[in-house]
Amino acid sequence: MDMIEAENRIRYLQEFLKENARLYYEEDAPVLEDEEYDQLLRELETLESMYPQFRAETSPTEQIGGASSKKFSDVIHQVKMESLADVFSEEEVISFYEKIKAAHPDARFSVEPKIDGLSVSLEYENGSFVRGSTRGNGTVGEDVTENLRTITTIPEKIDPSVRYLEVRGEVFMPRDVFAQLVEQQERDGVPPFKNPRNAAAGSLRQKDAEITKSRKLDVFIFNIQQTSVPQANHISGLDWVRSLGFHVLDSYAACSSITEILNEIRRIGEIRTTLSYDTDGAVIKVDQLGIRDDLGSTIKVPRWAIAYKYPAEIKESILLDIETNVGRTGVLTPVAVFEPVLISGTTVSRASLHNQDNIDRLDIRIGDTVEVRKAGEIIPEIIKAKNHREGSVPFRIPMTCPSCGSPVVRLDDEVAFRCINPECPEQLRQNIIHFCSKSGMDINGMGPSAVDALIEAGLVRRVSDLYELTEQDVLTLNNFKEKSASNLVTAIQNSKNNNLNQLLSALGIRNCGEKTATLICEHFGSLEKLMKASSEEIAAIEGIGPVIGENVAEYLSMESVSDLLGRLGELGVNLTYRSDRESELLSGKTFVVTGTLEGYSRKEIEDLIQNNGGKVSSSVSKKTTYVLAGENAGSKAEKANALHVPIISESDLLQMLNK
Repeated sequence: MDMIEAENRIRYLQEFLKENARLYYEEDAPVLEDEEYDQLLRELETLESMYPQFRAETSPTEQIGGASSKKFSDVIHQVKMESLADVFSEEEVISFYEKIKAAHPDARFSVEPKIDGLSVSLEYENGSFVRGSTRGNGTVGEDVTENLRTITTIPEKIDPSVRYLEVRGEVFMPRDVFAQLVEQQERDGVPPFKNPRNAAAGSLRQKDAEITKSRKLDVFIFNIQQTSVPQANHISGLDWVRSLGFHVLDSYAACSSITEILNEIRRIGEIRTTLSYDTDGAVIKVDQLGIRDDLGSTIKVPRWAIAYKYPAEIKESILLDIETNVGRTGVLTPVAVFEPVLISGTTVSRASLHNQDNIDRLDIRIGDTVEVRKAGEIIPEIIKAKNHREGSVPFRIPMTCPSCGSPVVRLDDEVAFRCINPECPEQLRQNIIHFCSKSGMDINGMGPSAVDALIEAGLVRRVSDLYELTEQDVLTLNNFKEKSASNLVTAIQNSKNNNLNQLLSALGIRNCGEKTATLICEHFGSLEKLMKASSEEIAAIEGIGPVIGENVAEYLSMESVSDLLGRLGELGVNLTYRSDRESELLSGKTFVVTGTLEGYSRKEIEDLIQNNGGKVSSSVSKKTTYVLAGENAGSKAEKANALHVPIISESDLLQMLNK
């Protein structure tokens, strides 16, 4: 490669990787696989070391993470949140160890799993959690305090004698939660998250903290950034942080020799597919903080730590078929069926291909040799077609529904093809399953197999048929005895008493989940009033908007839906909303709660507001009625002053409520 070729390649890689870093860190929508990005970044590092005259300050080799989002306030990190140098072989680990030992013969090390999530800083003053932020570019991050407060493993209070503490952790989505979320997104026809890391990042960086809360995120603390309580070593520091109530990494091994380090890396590699969280490597750190200070950092990474990256397990298989499944919203989802392969400890033979655009991008055809892996070690996915079978042709999703034969359509704002026949048998089946699920009417014992059995026996065609079932009907099905039949019918009958918001969520209206259904029902109070409302009236409810308003109004206007709801009412299903509120004294008022409270926890004060008719928001705007501020209120109080929003105390709120 001559100098001109080298310059062209370096400039191309700098811009290409910069754009992919933006997609990864700022949009939570990566295009490159991690392994591809790492390989190209290493190529760029090598070329820049050979031709340093072409290195730039803005090169991805000189940068940490991505820019902070304009959705959140900036936080300037007092202690830089550095990245880690990646290594990909045991030889590189040995080289790191020997270099440290040559300068510091008494150096000890820790080895711990590298959590694949979103790095955050948590700050505490006098024992109270005052601020949480993302890493951003390492120097400037995003203030996501309110969203982090929804993570139950982050303590609001620690020992008040700790005057100041800043810890660094990794927010992640547990694997089982990720699997459930992807399954729900597939059912709803929503493009699923690519992996647990992007799911965690996309969930934490929501403007609505309630969405973050619903995603069931977790966090592991892995470093002390700064503290008023002096620490000598990393491992003893983690032990101390754990004693304060933090959720600390469940595995950090103390190692003195390179043999111990390599053995621990191999051990983590062997068990990582069984862990409840996603990990793509092992982190090796110097334990003594004094030695860390002496070693220092480069412009991007510390010299006292590295991340060993495990190679992704990829297997080849033959694509036998592509099935097309119909979801409850009518979305057609192509599913790859391939020869069974063992990956990450389990045998897989099926993987969602998501939509036609994804199939076209990968150019996957029946008969291809394909490469398969597990996203987050959980969700099987095809990452490429290695070669085409002779005579193969591109696959196209059928233009008629495989369940009912009706024509399918592709709406302007969607990537998916959709069957819009409301009588489609597979949609009806999926709707009944959803209706009975925990996010619907929560009918115990009515899982997919029971639904299938009732449909096959001709006992249920739509959800209203459930409420006409008798014990004798259920006893005609296989695997049902007198007690189980009685329990199922009782559970169905008991669900008649559910609140209206559960019924509205159970109907499976697009974009109308549990929280949205509750907002709508709180506003209208009964199904009768809701069905008379226009899409504009529904959209005007705070937190709803035009898309949901139109979806709900259009759904309720269908004659078949009107007939269904009328029948449910005749059968005794509750069609009115029962509010659990104590009063309506705060009706029409929106509150933002910030700072450290005295008499209540944050959840208690928010529940008190909502139980008396008020709304709670996570951000201050011109629509905010009051900001309830405790100690260390910070930027939200400043914004309230700038917008002339009244700031009140806990006692002011209690006076409003005559308490």
